[in-house]
Amino acid sequence: MNQRQRTEIRQTQRLTLTLGLAASIRVLRQDSTGLTLYLEEQAALNPWLRLDRPLPAPGEWLPRWSATLAGLRGQTHDVVATAGSAGPSLMAHVGLEIDRLVPVALRPAAQVFADALEPCGWLGRPLSDLATDARMSLPEAEALLRLLQRADPAGLFARTLAECLALQCHEAGLLDATMDVVLGRLDLLAGGDFARLARLAGVTEADIALRQRQIRGLNPKPGAVFDPTTAPVREPDLIVRKGAAGWQVALNRSALPDVTLAPRGTAKLGDADRTQRIAAQEVCRQVQARSATLLRIGTEILRLQEAVIARGPVALLPMTMAEVAQAVGLHISTVSRAVAGAAIDTPAGTFWLRHLFTAALKGDAPHDTGPAGGAIRARLARLVAAEDKSAPLSDAALADALTEGGIAPARRTVAKYRATLSIPPAHRRRRRNPDGH
Repeated sequence: MNQRQRTEIRQTQRLTLTLGLAASIRVLRQDSTGLTLYLEEQAALNPWLRLDRPLPAPGEWLPRWSATLAGLRGQTHDVVATAGSAGPSLMAHVGLEIDRLVPVALRPAAQVFADALEPCGWLGRPLSDLATDARMSLPEAEALLRLLQRADPAGLFARTLAECLALQCHEAGLLDATMDVVLGRLDLLAGGDFARLARLAGVTEADIALRQRQIRGLNPKPGAVFDPTTAPVREPDLIVRKGAAGWQVALNRSALPDVTLAPRGTAKLGDADRTQRIAAQEVCRQVQARSATLLRIGTEILRLQEAVIARGPVALLPMTMAEVAQAVGLHISTVSRAVAGAAIDTPAGTFWLRHLFTAALKGDAPHDTGPAGGAIRARLARLVAAEDKSAPLSDAALADALTEGGIAPARRTVAKYRATLSIPPAHRRRRRNPDGH
């Protein structure tokens, strides 16, 4: 056998992931909390990189607090209505907490209190009415309420915003005499009247500002975190607000520190300094690119899902990442990375951007498409939350109730969505009425 060596010339193309591209991808897919930690690490290593996060001005609150504090400023706003959809997963969690905290003999009465919970985690009925339904005296109902208010997360079963925050402050060790005064006059805090609060508490305005920052870290709606479409408690990346030209999407400037370059000065830079300055410039560019990309994507999502602002997840329309990517002129992988950990604050609640993408429910015909699957899931959660607990709806009954536009979801589809929402089947949701039936 003859063996001969041959030399061949081939032309190929290959995508190489450079360090700069890898860093850009990492910045793009980070949520605000993770990106802040990354920037703090970079600033600690690079003296040319500066981070600045000014203290909030009096009266300036996180976006997720705006609806909660509206009533304290004399505005008409229903806190419960904007707390997110009534996710039965909250009830499943509360049921476990009742089993953990409440003696067996008091659990039927505790279930009456649980049924009165609003989606935000607050009690929606007066304690006297609950005592009557549970066949308890008012002192006995108050004792049971104190027991239920030990549930996790702190703030569940509160009757007012002040009580909700007080429960969380007590758990965090923040409930001192000054905080007690502040919680008693949240209307002054919402209006930024630090001077009057300082006089009432006998402290300085700096002490009141500290209490405001501590309250900003609490959750006014502890029950809303159990809604699968609702983002966890943190500052959202994007904010939807009403402007002169209608609804507008803006970056939440308080979610990230300002990233700038340190002044260069007049001294001549050495090689090491120039290298670090170039690296700092690259970090600033990456953060600016992330912000611009996220804003473009968020604006397009708002254009397609504008109805969600007023009605919540039940108004979701079918939307795919491919559609958004084509509209904004980006690759679908870029859209996927940008929305991975990003949240948007709207008057209907704070949502994960990723959860606003949802496929259409398919009909019997090949081109027969119905409402968005996300809207069906949100409507399913509301139906279960509003059902008669003594006669819960079966999957077949839920499928009939969810029929829209001539397209009815199959019973197995309803069962799948129910499991996704952590809703137990009908026989496990059935509860006895207070009269024993």
